[in-house]
Amino acid sequence: MAISLYDVTVPSYEQVITAMEGVLAKGVTFASEQSVALPDLVGARLHDDMLPLHFQVVSIAHHSLGALRGASEGGFTPPPSLDLDYEGLQGLLADARAGLAAFTPDVVNAFAGKEVIFKIGDASMPFVAEDFFLSFSLPNFYFHATTAYDILRARGVALGKRDFLGGIRLKG
Repeated sequence: MAISLYDVTVPSYEQVITAMEGVLAKGVTFASEQSVALPDLVGARLHDDMLPLHFQVVSIAHHSLGALRGASEGGFTPPPSLDLDYEGLQGLLADARAGLAAFTPDVVNAFAGKEVIFKIGDASMPFVAEDFFLSFSLPNFYFHATTAYDILRARGVALGKRDFLGGIRLKG
């Protein structure tokens, strides 16, 4: 059986975004139980030279729904600067998950071979869609999801591997 571009993108995005929604929900519970201010979590970092939870969550949405939109349009840029509180970050993930429904297998598989140009400042990185997803956007997606998870875990939120994995896709 061949695996399609759709197979490696949309279901993986849905799985991890749903899991991250659960991770953020556990963050809310933790904050309430431990009297931690949610803005403190939004600005939390793993290390001083790393970007905060806010950026990580924005990047999860950007490297999933945003990547699909970018492939559709033939161009992708760094994520926008969004001023979101914790609830806004939760809404961003919910919106990204909902937006994935517009990307059917036929739509995503039609991206194969299409040029996608990543522009950052004056620099451009040309990709074909397959390489854009597999070597750039998916690795970034997982990096930012892992970093968001790690930030909350490091702050004391009771999280485990199952929280990160979410609903794995079993034979059925």
